Amino acid sequence: MISKKGLQKKDHQYLWHPFTQMQEWFADEPLIIERGEGNFLIDIDGKRYLDGVSSLWCNVHGHGRREIDGAIIAQLQRIAHSTLLGLSHPAAILLAERLVQIAPPGLAKVFYSDDGATAVEIALKMAFQYWQQKSSDRFRQKTKFLYFTGAYHGDTLGAVSVGGIDLFHSLYKPLLFEATPLPAPYVLAEKEAALEEVQRMIKIHHHEVAGLIMEPLIQGAAGILPYPSGFMRGVWELCRANEVLFIADEVATGFGRTGKMFACEHEEVLPDLLAVAKGLTGGYLPLAATLTTPEIFDAFLGPVDQKRTFFHGHTYTGNPLGCAAALASLEIFEKERVLERLQPKIAFLEAGLRRLRSLRHVGEIRQVGFMVGIELFDDVPSRRPYAVAKRMGHQVIREAREHGVIIRPLGDVIVLMPPLSVTEDEINLLLDAVYLAIKTVTEGHGSR
Repeated sequence: MISKKGLQKKDHQYLWHPFTQMQEWFADEPLIIERGEGNFLIDIDGKRYLDGVSSLWCNVHGHGRREIDGAIIAQLQRIAHSTLLGLSHPAAILLAERLVQIAPPGLAKVFYSDDGATAVEIALKMAFQYWQQKSSDRFRQKTKFLYFTGAYHGDTLGAVSVGGIDLFHSLYKPLLFEATPLPAPYVLAEKEAALEEVQRMIKIHHHEVAGLIMEPLIQGAAGILPYPSGFMRGVWELCRANEVLFIADEVATGFGRTGKMFACEHEEVLPDLLAVAKGLTGGYLPLAATLTTPEIFDAFLGPVDQKRTFFHGHTYTGNPLGCAAALASLEIFEKERVLERLQPKIAFLEAGLRRLRSLRHVGEIRQVGFMVGIELFDDVPSRRPYAVAKRMGHQVIREAREHGVIIRPLGDVIVLMPPLSVTEDEINLLLDAVYLAIKTVTEGHGSR
C-alpha cells in the first residue's frame, strides 16, 4: 500500500484536476477519498464526510447500494463491454424501454453516450440534421441555436457554443459555432420582459433557428438560479408555435433532483429532445442518453445511398455495465417510492434552511427540490460581492470539511445537493456544518 503522503505527492506530480487552478492546488494537501458508505465519503485516514453535493450532483441512492453493486457484478460476469455499432445487448434494450416509459410523453427513441456534454452535443447535431433532411427546402436555413445567458450545458465545443457563462466559455469563442443568447429571468418581475424578448427573437429568426436549449426550471452552474413559475412553459409554447425544436438539458435536474423524475414535468413541458446523464446510473458509472420523438427519428430513415444516417457514436455507447446500473437505480426509484418519500425531506430541508437567513453575510437562499444555492455577499443590503481574490466560497467549503461535510461552491454561492437517500438527521448535519462554516469564515468565529 502506498502511504497517504506518497499518494499526495503522486497526485501533485501526475494529475491535472478539472476546474482547478493547479498552482493553488500544489500549495495544499489533497483530500483523498478512499471509499463510500451510504451517504458518506470516507478518506484515506478513515474520516467520514457527508456527501453534500452527491459527488458532483450525480449520486442518487447513496454509495455502496447492494442492488446496484449486484447488478454491475452480474453484468460483469456476462460481459463488461461490447458495441452498439452493428450489435445490441439486453441491458441497453431494456434500459431504453424503461427510459421511454418514464420520460415526458412523446419521447420514443433513445441514443446513448457517455456524459452530459455528449448528450447535449448529440441533441444539437440531431436538431441540425433533422431540419436539413426535411422535405421542404425552406427548412435548410434552420442552422442556428438559441440559448440563455447563464446557461451551462457542458464543456465540449458544441455544448460551449450554447453556454452563457463567460468565465467558462468566453476564451473559446473563436472555436465555436454561431448561437444567440436570450435573457434568463431570475425574479418574477423579469418574467414577462424575458418572454417578450424570446418571442421577439423567435419571431424574427425562427426561419433560421434549428432549436432552443435550456436547463428546465433552474440554471445550475450559474448559481442555482430558478426561473419564475411558468417561464419554462412559456418558452416551450413559443417554440412549438414557431417550428423551433425545444431541447431540454436535464443532465443536472433529472432523476428526482427537483422533486419530480424530470424537471419538465413541473410545467407539463414535452421536449423534442431530452439530454440526461449524472443520476442516470444512480451516480455509479458514466452513461448518458438523448431521447427524441418519432418525428425527429423518422427524418433519419431512408436508403443507405441517401446518407440520412446519424453519423455519430462513441466507443462506450450504451456500455452494458452502465446500463445495468441504470436499470437497478430505476428499480430502486419504483420499489422504494423514492419520489414520494422525497417530498417531506424537501420540506424539511426548506424549513432547516431558514436558520441560515440569520447569518449576516447570507444574501439569498434559492431552492428547488434538493438543489440549493446559498449566496454570500460582503454587504447584503447593497449586494456588494466579496473580492474574487478572497475566495470566500472556497474558504467556506474547506471549513465545512472540519465539521464532517463535503460541499463545493459556485464562486460565492454555496451549493447543497445531497443524495435523495439522505435522512433528516443527515440533513441537520449538513445544515449545521454549513451554518458554522459560513459563520466562522464570514464573521471570524464559530459560536452560535
